Amino acid sequence: MKKLPVLIICFFIVQSGFSQLSTEKAKLEKERQSIQDEIREIQSNYSKVKGLKKESLAKLAILQRKLQLQDRLIGNINREIHNLDNEIYLGNVELYRLQVQLDTLKVQYARSVVYAYKNNTSYDFLNFIFSASSFNDALKRISYLKSYRAYREEQVTAIKDRQKLIADKKQQLIAKQAQKKSVLQNQQVQLNELANQKKEKDAVVSKLKSQEKELSKQIASKKKRDKQLQGQIAAIIRRIVEEERKKSVTAANTSTANTGTSKTTTKSATKKEYFNLNEGQKALAANFEKNKGGLPWPVDNGVVSIPFGSSVVGGLSIDNPGITISTPSSGGSVKAVFNGEIKAVSNLGDGMMIMIQHGKYFTIYSNLASVNVSKGSTVSTGQVIGRTGEADDGTGGQLDFMLMIENRNVNPQPWLRR
Repeated sequence: MKKLPVLIICFFIVQSGFSQLSTEKAKLEKERQSIQDEIREIQSNYSKVKGLKKESLAKLAILQRKLQLQDRLIGNINREIHNLDNEIYLGNVELYRLQVQLDTLKVQYARSVVYAYKNNTSYDFLNFIFSASSFNDALKRISYLKSYRAYREEQVTAIKDRQKLIADKKQQLIAKQAQKKSVLQNQQVQLNELANQKKEKDAVVSKLKSQEKELSKQIASKKKRDKQLQGQIAAIIRRIVEEERKKSVTAANTSTANTGTSKTTTKSATKKEYFNLNEGQKALAANFEKNKGGLPWPVDNGVVSIPFGSSVVGGLSIDNPGITISTPSSGGSVKAVFNGEIKAVSNLGDGMMIMIQHGKYFTIYSNLASVNVSKGSTVSTGQVIGRTGEADDGTGGQLDFMLMIENRNVNPQPWLRR
């Protein structure tokens, strides 16, 4: 009886543990599939730039992304190993519980066998029946003897069932041990791959440093283009604000003329700093915000070669107002990441720019070789709006992608789907 609370505790530990592990296992498998899919996509892009004689930021970006994915894959494998250790532990706990139950059943059965042996004579059974006080009592005693024999048969069946469960559990534990061994081998393979990728990345970084003069010219050209772009964007936003201010003033003056109220509302309207959004624009902005982390990429097979904000590229500092996305080749489709209205289409000299408004949000697509849309038109999510121009280093295609909330630049990468 002392073992009963222990068995109950073991039962609940095992049931709860296996339930949690099952959920975690499904998550790990889904995550691993996603990582492996992206690794295949990245590898496809890398095979297109690997043979180039000149090293490029795109190549470095792909290698860095491969390293990140490899780290995630190894982390996924480590968690799988941890889960297998837990499964093996819980399996041993369950095996212990089953073994205790089997031992208890054997003890109980042994007692019944001893009892039956001591009283196993026809005389004892007949005496037990005929010593009944009445006929009904005799029938009850016969029924009891039948039940007792059935109980002993059930004991034998229960013992056999527990023995089979124990044998099955041992086989499952052997399978888990073999699975763990296989996963550990895969872990070593992936660690070796990670080490090789780090060496390859270091070699590319070293070569890029030797191309510092050329890289410096590219970054200087980008900085100049970014400055020009920022100036145009600021002018466009001021124009939008002014247009909205005039609309507010006109609406307020009309209301004053019709109702005879004071012009306090007009003064308040002229102080508006940003956009006077209508209900449709507010709804569009709210939907845009809800899709954070799920917006489609503006290009296919793209990788971020220069991240948002301050960073060091090939030993040179740069402050990027958006993200620079490299593609295997120029002329690829550029797509709108969300529904909106085209607010500007302009030529920056060495490339085209498109600016789309999504309520209080703006997405900007620059370094385009060509455009498919015009100012004032509306676009939908995934619609092709232009084609990528050549990368600054001439090794493929490039898109400079920006995201703004009103007049403030934000990092667009967390908003895009991965």
